[in-house]
Parts: sequence; C-alpha cells; structure tokens
Amino acid sequence: MKALELKIPPAILMLVFGFFMWLVDYLLPQFRQAWSWHLWAAIGSATLALLLVLSGVISFRLAKTTVDPTQPEKASSVVISGIYAYTRNPMYLGFLLMLLAFMFKLTNPITAIVLPLFVSYMNQFQIKPEEKALEKLFGQAFMSYCEKVRRWF
Repeated sequence: MKALELKIPPAILMLVFGFFMWLVDYLLPQFRQAWSWHLWAAIGSATLALLLVLSGVISFRLAKTTVDPTQPEKASSVVISGIYAYTRNPMYLGFLLMLLAFMFKLTNPITAIVLPLFVSYMNQFQIKPEEKALEKLFGQAFMSYCEKVRRWF
C-alpha cells in the first residue's frame, strides 16, 4: 500500500470520492430525502470549503513554500500562521466540506458513508507521509507545531 502514498493529488482524490458519492446515489435513489434546506446547506458548506482551501493556499504563498502536496520534501518552511494556527490541513478539510456539500446537493444521506472513507484515505496515504517528510525536514519545530494544532480541526 506504500505505493499509494503521496501519488494522487488531493484535489483529484476529492473528485474520485465525489464520483463514488454520485455512484452510491445513483444505485440507491430510494434513500433520497426531501430536505427543504439542502441547497442552503450545500452552498454554505461549499463556501466554507472554498474559504479554507484559499486561505491555506494564500498562507503557503505568503510563506513562499510549495503548495504541491505530492512533494512535501520541497517545503521551505513550517507554516503556522493564518488558518494553520487552527488546523494543520485546511485544504484537506476544505475538500471534505466540499464532499459534504455534494452530499447535501444529492439529498441522499447514504452518500455520507464516503466521507469517513475520504478522511481515512487522506490520513493514511497523504497526511501521515507528509508529516514524516516535514518532521525529517524541520525536526522539533514541526513536532512542536503538531502538539499545538490538530490535523483536521
């Protein structure tokens, strides 16, 4: 399974997991609900998702470090300001919220089964390998940051 580590860009993974949500909805339409608030929930989740992703990218750009999640060894600094003072993975949290928005759009609560699968995949094949690379690069500075700030939220 090590072959999957840091191989697929997280934005592509979000789309793949979104496809699985669509497939679940397509195969199990009988679970769709008539939520009067579903569009507002989808818009709210998607807006928050975009804000998180953009704030993460902006923080990286301001720190002049790489935004490429498949090559964490190219990082030039540990970013601990901005949104990174609250979550170590704002972009991944944003992708999760985008999937949640898609669940609201589909109005099928069964599609929520994909959300913990996305989190598990990201933890195992993206976040843990990233953290190993960053610990190797930045040592105690990165470890101190990890002690203060949680991964997702």
